[in-house]
Amino acid sequence: MSAIVACPTIAGPPPDEDDQTGVVIETRTKTKRPPLYKVLLLNDDYTPMEFVVHVLERFFGMNHAQAFEIMLTVHKKGLAVVGVFSHEIAETKVGQVMDFARRHQHPLQCTMEKE
Repeated sequence: MSAIVACPTIAGPPPDEDDQTGVVIETRTKTKRPPLYKVLLLNDDYTPMEFVVHVLERFFGMNHAQAFEIMLTVHKKGLAVVGVFSHEIAETKVGQVMDFARRHQHPLQCTMEKE
């Protein structure tokens, strides 16, 4: 036994040439990843190497060997990237390092730049 199903039709005025009807297509916007920032340590002639190693261990979670290698890079090349973070985290790390260095009366400089 088969059933007959009636489909309703929508009656309306005939379309004009000015009628702007069409199919609405839903678009999804892709969210961009936030930009990342490099945190850099800069060399100076006054901050002890042991202090730089301590900063790298304390604020960047490096082990002693990693921190020592980065400290040597800073010493030899004048600067080194010590981490890459979101803007807020990079800004916090820079502030922590600068405050810590100032409290210990060292001129160590830490900056950040867009990757």
